[in-house]
Amino acid sequence: MKNYTTLILAGLVIVLAAVLIGVMVYIQNQPAEVRAIQPLVEIAEMEPDSARWGINYPNQYHSLLKTETNNIDTTYAGSSQFSWLERDPRQVILFGGYPFSKDYNDDRGHANALNDVRETKRLNLNDEDPKHTPATCYSCKSSDNPGLWAELGMEAYDAMSFNEMTPNINNSIGCSNCHEAGTMRLIATNPALIEALERQGKDWETYSRQEMRSLVCANCHVEYYFKGDGKYLTFPWDNGTKVEEIISYYEEVGFKDWAYPETESPMLKAQHPEYEFFTAGSTHYEAGVSCADCHMPYVRDGATKYSSHDVHSPLLNPEEACGQCHTNTDYVVERVAIIQQQVAETKITAEDAIIDAMTAIKAAVAAGNADPALLDEAKKLHREAQFMWDFISAENSTGFHNPEYALEVLSKSIDTARRAQMLAAQSVGDMSLLETGTYYENK
Repeated sequence: MKNYTTLILAGLVIVLAAVLIGVMVYIQNQPAEVRAIQPLVEIAEMEPDSARWGINYPNQYHSLLKTETNNIDTTYAGSSQFSWLERDPRQVILFGGYPFSKDYNDDRGHANALNDVRETKRLNLNDEDPKHTPATCYSCKSSDNPGLWAELGMEAYDAMSFNEMTPNINNSIGCSNCHEAGTMRLIATNPALIEALERQGKDWETYSRQEMRSLVCANCHVEYYFKGDGKYLTFPWDNGTKVEEIISYYEEVGFKDWAYPETESPMLKAQHPEYEFFTAGSTHYEAGVSCADCHMPYVRDGATKYSSHDVHSPLLNPEEACGQCHTNTDYVVERVAIIQQQVAETKITAEDAIIDAMTAIKAAVAAGNADPALLDEAKKLHREAQFMWDFISAENSTGFHNPEYALEVLSKSIDTARRAQMLAAQSVGDMSLLETGTYYENK
């Protein structure tokens, strides 16, 4: 009798297991929109109004709203819109002849992106001026963009002026910049990102969800430039995403952002290459950590767990941001402080070296008898040294996203700047140009 009971029980277990597996397979094979929780309201494709999305996802939306008022500074940056030109006057010199020498404020939170781009003094709103600000400058500032790119195409979008585009832009960065309506899956929305990946033989649709939790940040947090007369938004990734590879790309296409006054050095301005910097072999990236893990950590509201959309420095909430992996967050914060101090000090050393190089090149140009080949090479090195410095300076972590790489790039910047200074001195046979700090002594 016992044998029959055992067989019956075993049979029941097998049947129940088979049913459970069948149910799980059925659920897994249903379309995402069928499996998802039924929304309170339907969200239109590429809906620009994040408040509409917020009806279905109130925690995420209300945390996003906090980016408007979260203006807390950290030791080396933050979100209070302080002026880099006031904090580090060397940058007035470094960006001489370029609008960044007139106005260079640190970024505020996502909710302020639209207001901040409209208020910067770098804008040239005279559409009669060939150098007027293009609509391309709105590319990373608004949740209206995915719909506008779909409607107009990016080429037509970028060919418009900033003024012409303004009536179409009404919302700051929001849900449609990163999510697909209905499924809420993370997606690439910036055509420039999609095109850059395609030129590398990559398809973002094949990325895992964890990889997408960094890739969506690359819709905006990258190095880019405006290509050609149409100011077409382009990521310079064709040769790779490391700083030397980006410089080689710009060399090949003959691009410059501006010519430095009195030297005509063909200069480059780095944007905000967080994605390239973080993915260049950093410890956290190699460990599978995403941008969202640190900047949008999971938090709880009662029994509800969600990813906070109050995007800011993890130093402001280390227990939530770092504590998911690190048990001793006090040690983590101390370690960050040491790394950032070292990078910040090295960055200033690079700035001084670049200014010395620029000063020597100015003197060589003014002398009027410089060896053309040596002087041209000095200008080229000036361009490279400053872009390497700016690649670290404009990246929003003071080196922490990839500490070893930051110090490597800055050391190359210093060496390149000193070589530029040497060549400028040799071009006119004036070794006095090798003196350091001459710019400040002459002021």
